[in-house]
Amino acid sequence: LSLKFGDVGNLKGLVIRFLLTTSYYQLSVQNWFSLHKLQLLYNHSIQAMFNATRIYAPASYSYHCEHVSSLQRYDALLIPSSANDLSKLWEVTFTDFQIQGFNIQEGHFAYAKDCATFCSPAILMGLVMSLILLLVLAYALHMLIHLKSLDRHYECKASSAYFAQMKDNDMGDEKEPLRSSGNESDELRNQQFYKIYI
Repeated sequence: LSLKFGDVGNLKGLVIRFLLTTSYYQLSVQNWFSLHKLQLLYNHSIQAMFNATRIYAPASYSYHCEHVSSLQRYDALLIPSSANDLSKLWEVTFTDFQIQGFNIQEGHFAYAKDCATFCSPAILMGLVMSLILLLVLAYALHMLIHLKSLDRHYECKASSAYFAQMKDNDMGDEKEPLRSSGNESDELRNQQFYKIYI
């Protein structure tokens, strides 16, 4: 599959060639295509060649990725084929890259297999934070249930204290002297008791 730039300024002689292969895998019971190599040609001579890694999809699907690049910051899906050639001098980056080499119908891409994996750093971080929040919630619920049972336990086992009721109007003459057999003693009036749990 070749991408030609035509009459676009200085890029007139530049051609990007995608070498695609197809293979049948018995485990998935279907054909898969993969991008094997990427070649950069200028005026019909190969300037750079990159081996493609992890760029594959079922033959009836297309492949889509936000960035396909030779740069490490974009996960470097394109690797120079040799350390000695001029490929290391080239930096190739495709943005919003989508390709389908086989089973193209009506000039439209089929359903895309995306390069985003289920174990990307953002997804893993979200899963870890969700797990931490669930653990905190479970611990908080456990403590609330445990506190309820402690309240019931102490209500049954609580000791009681008795206090006499005091009236304001009787404060002046609260005590009344009693005389019996020559001894003086005081008697408290209106002794009513209340039970208070502590």
